[in-house]
Amino acid sequence: MITKDMNKEKFAFDKTNFLLIGAGMLVVIIGFLLMTGPSTTLDNFEPDIFSARRIKVAPLVSLLGFVFIMYGVIRKPKTKKEEAE
Repeated sequence: MITKDMNKEKFAFDKTNFLLIGAGMLVVIIGFLLMTGPSTTLDNFEPDIFSARRIKVAPLVSLLGFVFIMYGVIRKPKTKKEEAE
């Protein structure tokens, strides 16, 4: 329940923090989806397992997503005084 004495300055995150965290999660999910593909079985070798998309691009995309999440958590929300200046 929100009371009258609670204001936005007492919260650790603001809207921008949540957007950064959400965008980071989305980018991480995209990175993990880029890593998926056909697997190698005992009967059939799949050379796509060593593709640049699965070994280089997807981990970099996931890492970028984790950086977005970390920045979203570390970022300090602006106070009303800073916004007025």
